[in-house]
Amino acid sequence: MQTNLHTPRKSAPLLAVMAPEDIEFLVKESEVLTGQPGRIFVIAGAERLRYRVRWQLMGFKVERLDAQGSPMDTRHLLPWEFVDHSLVEALGAGQLFTPSVGRSR
Repeated sequence: MQTNLHTPRKSAPLLAVMAPEDIEFLVKESEVLTGQPGRIFVIAGAERLRYRVRWQLMGFKVERLDAQGSPMDTRHLLPWEFVDHSLVEALGAGQLFTPSVGRSR
C-alpha cells in the first residue's frame, strides 16, 4: 500500500517510505532518473525537517538541509550506524516521506 502526503505549497505528492531497506533503493532510483546525487527525504512533523541522503561505497552521506536546501550538517554513516539515525526513527513512526521523482530532460 502506498501512502501519499500532499503539501500545500507543492503540487507533487510526498511518497511514504515503508521500510529501512527502501531508502537505499529510493536514493539510487532518484540518482538514475534525475542524474543528480542523492534524494530528499522529509520528516513529516511540525518542522518538516529535510535531509538529502546519498549512497556511497561504504554507506550513506546524510545532509540536514535548511529552508533554502543548503546543508546545515553532514554525516557519513556506515549502514549499521544509519539504522540509529532520526530518519529511520521517523520511518518507524510512519513519518518519513520523499518527493516523487521524474526523468530529467
